Amino acid sequence: MIIQTIKTAVLRTTRLPLFSQSLISRQEFSVTATQFSKAYDHDGKTRVSIFNTETNNGLMVTGYSQYGFRLNNDMVLIGPISVFPRSVLSWNVNSFEDINEQSLSLFPTLEPKIDILVIGIGDQAPTASLSKRVIEFMKKYKINVEVLRTEQACATFNFLNAEGRMVACALIPPVHISYNENDVLQTKLRHKQLYETD
Repeated sequence: MIIQTIKTAVLRTTRLPLFSQSLISRQEFSVTATQFSKAYDHDGKTRVSIFNTETNNGLMVTGYSQYGFRLNNDMVLIGPISVFPRSVLSWNVNSFEDINEQSLSLFPTLEPKIDILVIGIGDQAPTASLSKRVIEFMKKYKINVEVLRTEQACATFNFLNAEGRMVACALIPPVHISYNENDVLQTKLRHKQLYETD
């Protein structure tokens, strides 16, 4: 049926004389129909999906400030938090100096067991002593750990969670926030003040 449709379309667009049409109908056409995969079943247009705004992928961190975090379900949380694929808890630490065995004791007790714990320690770079102390404690429970700055920890958690990994994230809000012109523009657009002057 596809071959007949293509032949008809070729004949109609070229308007060849009758003898040429009979030659074309005798020739064999090698036509392969394009089969679209489920990942790409559109009509040639690129489709982009931003996964941290979709709630069916679980909880994801979409924003942070000096005070707390915003999740993809529009929940705003104040202070340090522990984020899991489907739930969130307050984390009882004030700064990265408070991270110890007691503050991490929740993560080994979880069921089902997490594979990876991502810790965001604010805006300072992780120290070797902190990373070593945390890794040694979690190694006893066979849990992999990444100690990162909060910005990097949010992105890492979102990525691993979107992959369906058993991941948890412990985040401390950063003390200082750096922003660029794009951040200012996005904020003004959100508040519909783009064309107002100061």
